[in-house]
Amino acid sequence: MNEVIFDTSIWIEYFKGNTEYFETCQQLLDSGSVYTLEVIFAELMQGAKGKRELDIIQLFYQNLPKLDAPDQIFEAGVFSQKNQLVSKGIGLIDSIIIFSAIQNRKKIWTLDKKIRMFLAYQNF
Repeated sequence: MNEVIFDTSIWIEYFKGNTEYFETCQQLLDSGSVYTLEVIFAELMQGAKGKRELDIIQLFYQNLPKLDAPDQIFEAGVFSQKNQLVSKGIGLIDSIIIFSAIQNRKKIWTLDKKIRMFLAYQNF
C-alpha cells in the first residue's frame, strides 16, 4: 500500500463516518500507511466540537507517525514562494503539507481542488 498523508478534508470525512471514504481510510490506518503533520491535527482541533471530538482527535494524533522536522515550516514558506502557491490559492498550511509530502515521498489524499491541481493529482 501507498504511504499517505490524509489532508484535513479526508480526516473530516473519516470522522463523520462518510462511507465513501471510511473503509479505505480504515484500511490505510490499519496497515500503518498513514502519516501526519502537527498542522493537520491543529486544524482538526480548531474545528472540534466538544470534549469527545477533542479526545478522539488527540488519540489519533498521539498514535500516528509524524513527518514534522526542524525548519520544515520555514522551508515550506520558501517552497511556496518559489512555486507562487499563494497566487494559486494555496495557503501556508497547505504549502507545509505539500512540501512535507514531497520531501518524505508520501502521497496526499485530499479533497482540496487547488492542491489537487498543483500536484496534477492522481488518486493514490
